[in-house]
Amino acid sequence: MDVILFANQLLNGLQFGLILFLLAAGLSLVFGIMDFINLAHGVFYMIGAYVCATISIVFGSFILGMLVALPVALAMGFAAEWLIARHFYKRDHLDQVLATFGLVLCADTAVKYAWGPEGLSVPLPAWLGGQIALGGITFPTYRLFIVAVAALVAVALWQVIARTRVGMMVRASASNEEMARALGIETRMVFALVFAMGAVLAAIAGIMVAPITGASIGMGNQVVILALVVIIIGGIGSIFGAFVAALGVGFIDTLGRAYLPDLLGAVFSPDVASSAGPSLASILIYLTMTLVLIFRPSGLFPPASR
Repeated sequence: MDVILFANQLLNGLQFGLILFLLAAGLSLVFGIMDFINLAHGVFYMIGAYVCATISIVFGSFILGMLVALPVALAMGFAAEWLIARHFYKRDHLDQVLATFGLVLCADTAVKYAWGPEGLSVPLPAWLGGQIALGGITFPTYRLFIVAVAALVAVALWQVIARTRVGMMVRASASNEEMARALGIETRMVFALVFAMGAVLAAIAGIMVAPITGASIGMGNQVVILALVVIIIGGIGSIFGAFVAALGVGFIDTLGRAYLPDLLGAVFSPDVASSAGPSLASILIYLTMTLVLIFRPSGLFPPASR
């Protein structure tokens, strides 16, 4: 096995897993605390990518694009919670799915009219476009930047949830909303804050991905399905569970796509192996979710109580 190739595949899996965690963390909190299924979570992923791409192209600064995209995502998160989500918290899950799916369609159409159907590519600054040698192995600078930023956000999120008063209110609302309200916690504001912070986390993920894949209409629709798989595997409402499951899914997908075609090539023709390998890697993710649902229906690391 080529050590350099394997190290780069591990980095790709870590990068993908951390991006999935950014998406899944906010979705897990919204689902765990409000029992609200938000199919529109990927909209903020897309908006973060588009706003960052636009600012980067106009002003020639990727960092400025990041700094502008985050407050835009925060404002849109609060607006979506106030205008749509809070009216469906006590409604049936089917109503929530229909409402948020309608928001997805509206957002995709609005982006098409605002930016056009072609999508945008994000230019990277020179200091992120090179390579760095670590232990004799060369890695792309930008992929290391993604891992560093996502890891810092993950640590910061854990610190906020576990060590701050705001985190205490979030955990209390997740454990028992009625008791939290009886103790004087304004749960409606907690819900709005969690929803908006989930939008910011999704936007960070979109910003990180945009220079690699570009910003395109509907880019969040597929990845939000993987985020739902992550929170089911990790445990709904569990940040630690989302982190572990996201890394697992990232490594299964990346390593499976890289090495399953070679393994299948020993049995099948090269054409069959090259086409079946990536599909089988995706199947392994959903098979993992199925096994978790069978043996641990509440997830691998469920919260203490929900």
